[in-house]
Amino acid sequence: MISIKTAEQIEKMREAGRVAATALDRLAQEVKPGVTTYDLDQLGKQFIEEMGAVSACHNYRAGSKSFPSYTCISVNEEIIHGIGTMKRVIKPGDIVSLDVSVVKNGFIGDNARTVMVEPVQEEVSFLVKTTQEALLKGIKQARAGNRVGDISNAVQRFVEGKGLSIVKEFVGHGVGKTMHEEPQIPNYGKPKSGPKLLPGMTIAIEPMVNLGKAGIRYADDGWTAVTADGLASAHFEHTVLITDGEPEILTLLKK
Repeated sequence: MISIKTAEQIEKMREAGRVAATALDRLAQEVKPGVTTYDLDQLGKQFIEEMGAVSACHNYRAGSKSFPSYTCISVNEEIIHGIGTMKRVIKPGDIVSLDVSVVKNGFIGDNARTVMVEPVQEEVSFLVKTTQEALLKGIKQARAGNRVGDISNAVQRFVEGKGLSIVKEFVGHGVGKTMHEEPQIPNYGKPKSGPKLLPGMTIAIEPMVNLGKAGIRYADDGWTAVTADGLASAHFEHTVLITDGEPEILTLLKK
C-alpha cells in the first residue's frame, strides 16, 4: 500500500526533513583531510540529537544484521551504506557520500550528498555534478498524474547520456513513518510505467551513479556496497512531497 499523508502528517514530514537537511549540511562542512569516517559519524549523531531527533540508520535491521553507525558514510569506490571507522581517513582528492536519515516526531527525513575534498580529478568532479543534476531531473518529474517510471527514466536518460552508469541494485522509495515504504523508485525504467503519483505521497529520490561500470560487490563488513571495478561512485538524495503543483523538496535547506 502506498501511503497518502494527511495535512498533519505532512507538517511532521516537513519538520523531519528540515532536521535531516540541517544535520546533513552541518556534517558536510566537517568533511576535510585528516578526519576519519568514525569522527564524521559521531558528529552526525550529535547534530541529529541536538535537534531532538534520532538516527533512522542506527540499528536498522536487514535479516540478522543490524547497522552499527548513525549515518552512512561512503568514500570514493563505496556506493552506499558505508560504516564509519577509525581506519578510513579522509584525504585530498576523495569524494565522500553522506546519507543522513532521521526520525522526528515519528516521521522520517532522508537525504544524501556527495562532498568533494579538493583537489578532485576532473572526471570525478564530473561524476559528482552529473549525479546531483540527475536528482534534479528526477524531481522535476515528481508531479501528480505522472508515474514512477517518469522519474526513473528521466534519471537514466540523463546519466547514461553523459556516459556514466546507473546502480540498479538499490532504488529510491516511499518514506514516512518508516524509512522504506512503497513505492520503490528505481533510477532506470520506462516512462509512463509504474504506480501513479498522487498528492500527499512522500518519496525519496536518490540516484547512485558510477564512473565506470554498473557492477557492485559488498565489502567484508556485509553492509558497504562498492563498485566492482574500484572506480568512484556518487550519491544524492532528497525527500519529496507530491503536491497539486510543483514538487516540494522537504529536505531542501532553507538558508
